[in-house]
This record gives sequence, C-alpha cells and structure tokens, in this order.
Amino acid sequence: MTKNTLRTAEKVPSPTPSQPLTAEARPVQQQQRRNPPIAGELAAIASAQQGDGAAFEILYNMHKRRVYSLCLRMLGNVAEAEDLTQEAFLQLHRKISTFRGDSAFSTWLHRMAVNVVLMHLRKKGLPLVSLEETLEPSQEDGPRKDFGTRDLTLSGSIDRVTLERAVEELPPGYRMVFVLHDVEGYEHNEIAGMLQCSIGNSKSQLHKARMRLRNLLRQNADGKVDA
Repeated sequence: MTKNTLRTAEKVPSPTPSQPLTAEARPVQQQQRRNPPIAGELAAIASAQQGDGAAFEILYNMHKRRVYSLCLRMLGNVAEAEDLTQEAFLQLHRKISTFRGDSAFSTWLHRMAVNVVLMHLRKKGLPLVSLEETLEPSQEDGPRKDFGTRDLTLSGSIDRVTLERAVEELPPGYRMVFVLHDVEGYEHNEIAGMLQCSIGNSKSQLHKARMRLRNLLRQNADGKVDA
C-alpha cells in the first residue's frame, strides 16, 4: 500500500471531539473498559495482520477521524494534519503485525500517531516545549495551584467549537502538552518522555496552557474574540 493509495480513500472529514485515552501504563483491563473495541475491530486486526488489504481499509475507516483530530489539535495546521494522518496509517500498515493486544488498539494507534507528529516537528527543527518554563507561575497567572490535576473550569459545559478554536490559538508548546494530557489522557511522565523534557516542565506547560485557555474563553465570552 502506498501513500497515493491511501489518498484515494474517502477524504478525511473534519475532526470530531475525541474522548480521553487511557495511558498504556495503566492496567490493560482499565484501557479496554474505557476504549472498548469497535464492532468488528478485532476480526479486522487479525485479518490485516495476515495481509488482508480490505481489512486494513476497515481499520482506516474506523479510526481516521480520531487520528486526524489528534494530528490537527497537535499541529494546528489542516494540510500538515492531513499529511501526517496518512503517514500514521502508512506506519500502521508497516507495523500492524507487531500489535499484540497489550493495550487497546486505539491507544496503540494514537501513540503511533503522536510519534509521527513529534518526529515531523523535530525534523522541522521546532522546539516542542520551552525549556525556560518553570514550575512557579508568573504573576499574571494568578495564585499557585496543584499542577497536573483535572481543571474543573475547563471540564464544564463549554461550547465544543469555542474550546477547539481556543486550543488552536495556544502557542505550540502549550497546545502540545494540553492535547496530550487533557485530551488524550497521557500522564506527565509519559509526556516528559515523548517531548524529552522534565516532568516539572510538562506540568508547568499544562498549567500555563490552561490559564491561557481561560483567558481566551473569557475574552470570547465578552465578545473580544471573533466567533
């Protein structure tokens, strides 16, 4: 299967909100409970591992929306997100025989997609996080809070479209950590390994991303940001 072959499939549609993923480090039973296999997924995986192209196409159609959504959130660029979605599925085509079921298939695939995005950014020479970030928030960020815990303000009934637009406005480093932690469900130790930074740096980036999002959402509510 080639990149052109994948591109002949149905055009990847606009992203739909993805539910948080369970980290691979957690028990497999918990992952499967939160990410139950899609109907027909296990059979399609087994057939695709035997070289069945039709089965691989089934998996592609099952997961393309969420993989594209993940790439778009991390990159903030539609064209790059489309290209790297295709690259992620090319990687899947090459490596699907190595899937052993030690984690939910969607978790395994999403981690592969994250690695594709990170490799792309490193090739471009873009810093993934700011090494100048510290655990101590700046004065405008408000009082110190417990980093890494769930932010109930951002977890409330916020309009999905408004939140998606605000996430796109975050600086790349903030957006990367916010998506990995609050959207995809990775732990800070996993994010630190992916981004090659300290756990404290990951927590600081997440804190500042949440504070920036709060400001953006507040401005939008006040009519200071175009809808």
